Amino acid sequence: MSTILITGAAGGVGTLLRPRLARPGRTLRLLDLAELTPEAGEEAVRASVTDLDAMTEACRGVEAVVHLGGQATEAPWERILEVNINGTYTVFEAARRAGVPRVVFASSNHAVGFHTPADYPLPEHVTPLPDTYYGVSKVAGEGLGALYAHRYGMDVICVRILSCFPEPTNLRALSTWLSPDDAGRLFEACLTVPDPGLRIVYGVSANTRGNWVSLEGARALGYEPLDDAEAYAEKLTAELGPLDPQDPVFAHLGGPFTLPSLDAENL
Repeated sequence: MSTILITGAAGGVGTLLRPRLARPGRTLRLLDLAELTPEAGEEAVRASVTDLDAMTEACRGVEAVVHLGGQATEAPWERILEVNINGTYTVFEAARRAGVPRVVFASSNHAVGFHTPADYPLPEHVTPLPDTYYGVSKVAGEGLGALYAHRYGMDVICVRILSCFPEPTNLRALSTWLSPDDAGRLFEACLTVPDPGLRIVYGVSANTRGNWVSLEGARALGYEPLDDAEAYAEKLTAELGPLDPQDPVFAHLGGPFTLPSLDAENL
């Protein structure tokens, strides 16, 4: 693919993916409201994912959109609705108008966050159980992807990312970590697999303490994770103490997003 549009390119996952999706002969078109300094092989577009005209123009001549842009954590409903739901609609509609054949949508484990360990490993087509307004927005994004795939023939891959950071940041992440390099491998597979149609996959590394979600769908795209959060287990245990399996963050896939601190009246 010669030109790929990445929304939310200044965000955490976007920053990690940029060097890992760079290829000779490929242009990464980076879109964000934040100012970006493009490197070789990159173009910068300063625009909002909620601006249909700007998004349609940004999609011109693009072979695929990687949609990472939006509100990255829980927030009041009005912001989630405008940025994550209306913004994701705008991205899909702009891609359709510009004739882009493929969208890779950054969904989240929070679309299914109220599932419990009794359901593990969680399959790709399990019933959505969002844990927050943020999780609802990811379910809505997956629904929009299904609509645009079936009605307009667009290839759509929804990646339910678990925890994508340079290193795992807590003991729970020893099970949920998606390393930056594995993220690059997964999104590259999403971009290059022939004729995927509509897919939902989980984004996680080959963690020794994994098995929370299925990797069958991701592997069917050609993804093979190589990293393991266990390399950080000794360091994290020394910093945070031993893992307590009774900690409420282990009661559901969504972890702290399921706790009362994120109830609507607390936002």
